[in-house]
Amino acid sequence: MSNTSQSRTPPRGPGGPGHGGPGGMFAASGRPKRTKETVLRILSYMGEFKGRLLLVGLLLVVSTLTTLVRTYSLKPLINNHIVPFIGSRDPDLSGLTRILLGLSVVYLIDVAAIYATNRIMLQVSNQTLHRIRCELFEKMERLPIRYFDTHSHGELMSLYSNDINTLRNLLSQGLIGFFSSGMVIVGVFFAMLSLNPLLTVLMLAMVLLMSKSVTWLSGHGRAGYRAQQKALGQVNGYIEELLEGQKVVKVFCYEQRAKEQFDQLNEQLRQAAVKANTFSGMLMPVTGSLSYINYAIIAIASSVMAIFGMVDLGTVAAFLQYSRAFSQPITQIAMQFATVLSALAGAERIFAAMDEPPEQDEGEVSLVTVRRGEGGRLQQTDRRTGLWAWRIPGAEGGEELREVRGDVVFKDVVFGYVPDKVVLNGISLYAKPGQKIALVGATGAGKTTITNLLNRFYDLPDGRILYDGIDINRIRKPDLRRSLSMVLQDTRLFTGSVMDNIRYGRLDASDQEVVEAAGLANADGFVQYLPEGYDTLLTADGGNLSQGQRQLLAIARAAVADPPVLVLDEATSSIDTRTEALIERGMDSLMAGRTTFVIAHRLSTVRNANAIIVLEQGEIIERGDHDELIAARGKYYQLYTGMFELE
Repeated sequence: MSNTSQSRTPPRGPGGPGHGGPGGMFAASGRPKRTKETVLRILSYMGEFKGRLLLVGLLLVVSTLTTLVRTYSLKPLINNHIVPFIGSRDPDLSGLTRILLGLSVVYLIDVAAIYATNRIMLQVSNQTLHRIRCELFEKMERLPIRYFDTHSHGELMSLYSNDINTLRNLLSQGLIGFFSSGMVIVGVFFAMLSLNPLLTVLMLAMVLLMSKSVTWLSGHGRAGYRAQQKALGQVNGYIEELLEGQKVVKVFCYEQRAKEQFDQLNEQLRQAAVKANTFSGMLMPVTGSLSYINYAIIAIASSVMAIFGMVDLGTVAAFLQYSRAFSQPITQIAMQFATVLSALAGAERIFAAMDEPPEQDEGEVSLVTVRRGEGGRLQQTDRRTGLWAWRIPGAEGGEELREVRGDVVFKDVVFGYVPDKVVLNGISLYAKPGQKIALVGATGAGKTTITNLLNRFYDLPDGRILYDGIDINRIRKPDLRRSLSMVLQDTRLFTGSVMDNIRYGRLDASDQEVVEAAGLANADGFVQYLPEGYDTLLTADGGNLSQGQRQLLAIARAAVADPPVLVLDEATSSIDTRTEALIERGMDSLMAGRTTFVIAHRLSTVRNANAIIVLEQGEIIERGDHDELIAARGKYYQLYTGMFELE
C-alpha cells in the first residue's frame, strides 16, 4: 500500500471533500449565486455563431409575425366575410376563400421558419457543447493532483454527462423558447393595444398575477435544482467507486453496508429532486389555471362590451385569440423553468471546474537530448542519443548545457497535504548519480510523499530539492517528469493494445524497442501467449490480465521510457516470489547507471541498495546500506528480523 493513502486522499463518504464537502467544487447547495454571469458566459460561447444566430433571430421574427397576422385576420374575416352574410341565401365566398388561402400560406411559412430555427439551433448547440467539453477536458489535464484528491471520479464524470446534457436542453430548446415567447408577448401586446386598450389593461392585470406566481415558484425551485445536481454527483461518484471495487465488496461481505450507504445517498437525491420538482411541477398547473381564468374574464368583459356595442364581434374573436397567444408563452416559459434552472446549476458546476487555478509552472530549465562533440563538449541534437542535458538559461541570452546525471538532494524539506498535518518534517537526504536508494518504513511514514515531491505533484512550502544542482522549481514540470519514470503499486492500463500500453512510456518508441523493454521487464514471455501477442486489445484497465502481468507491463512501460532517474513504488508488490526472482536481473539492468528510488515493504528486495533510508512519522531515523543497518541493530534490524512488522 502507498504510505500516503491515509494522509493524502480525503474520505469519499457523504460530507467529505470528495462529495461536496467544505471547500469542494460542489460545496454550495443554495440558489445560484452567479446566474447573470453564467448566462452571459454561455452566450459568449455562442458568439462565434453570430451569423447563424442572426438568421435564427430573423426566423423568430417571421414566426412571430405569422402568429400575429393569422390571429389579426380573424377580425376582417368575421366582420367582412361572415357576419354580413349570416342568413344570406347567395353569399359571396370569394373574399373568404382568398383569406383562407392566404392563411394557409402564412401557416406554411411559420412551419418552415420553426423547422429551420430548430435545425440551426441543433447545430449551434452541439458545436457549442463540443467546445465546452474540449475546454473542460483540456483544463482538467492542467489541474494539479491536489484537485483530484478532493473530488471523486463520479462527480467529475457527472460534469461531462448530467451537466452537459442539461446544458444541451437549454441551448437547443430553452433559449429558442425564451426568445420566441418574448417576441410573441411583445408583438401580441401591441396588437391587443391596437384592438382595444381597455381590454388590454384588464389583460395586463391578470398577467401581472401570473408573473408574480412564476417568480415566486421559480425562486424556490432554483435552490432545489442546485441541491439536486449536487446529490446526483454524489450518487454517481458512489456508484462508480463501488462498481470498481466489487471484488473488495464481495470479499469482505460489504454488500449490505454498501446498500445502506447507497440508500442514504439516494434518499438525499430523492429529497432534493422532490423539492426541486415540486415547485417546478406547480408552475404549469398554476400558470395554466390562471391563463384559463384570464381567458374567462376577458371573454365575459368583451362579451358585455359587444352587447353594448362598444366592440364588434371580429375584435372580440381576435382579442380572445390574442389573450391565449399572450398567456401561452408565459405558460411555456414556466414549463421551461425546470430545464433552465437545472441547466444553470449544471453550467455553474462546469464553469467552476474550468475556473479552478491550473497547475503552476514557472520553470525555465528544459530537458534536451545531446551528443558529445569535440573535446567531450555537449551539443544539442534532435536525434535520440540516450544522453540528456539540462538547458539552463543564463544572463544576457546565454545558456548552459548541464548533463543529466541524477544527482538528487533534499534539504530540510517540510511538507503536509493539509495545513494542520505535517507528513515530512525536516527531511534531508541525497542520492548520488547511479545510486539505488531504498525508502522503508511503516504506512504513512512519508515514503511515497518523497517521490511525489520529486515529481512536483505538490509544491514545497519549506525546504529545497536539488536535481543535478538545480532547484526543481526552476525546471519545467513536463521536462522534470520526462526525466523520471515511475512504476506505481496501483497499475493503470488504458484501452488499447499491449504494444500501445507499453509505448505509453515513450510515444516515439519503435516496435522493436517496445519488445526489448518487455523482455527487460520479463513481460515478453506471457505477452507471446496472449491471443494476438502485442496486438492483444486490453480493456477495463487490463481486466483480462492478472495483477502480476499488469505490473510487468507497467515495468516495461518504465523501461521503454529509458529515463535518467527511476522511481519504483512497490513495483514488485503484485508479483510472486518466482517471477520476482526472474525479473530481478532485468531490473538490475534497467537500474544500471540510473539513480533509482525504491519503495518496498519486502525488505529482501532492497538488500543490494546503496543506501537504505528508514522513515518514521515523517522523519529519517536511520541511513546506511544493509550490512551497516543490520550491524547497528536499530529499527531496520528490528524490521528485517521480524521483531516489528511493516504495516
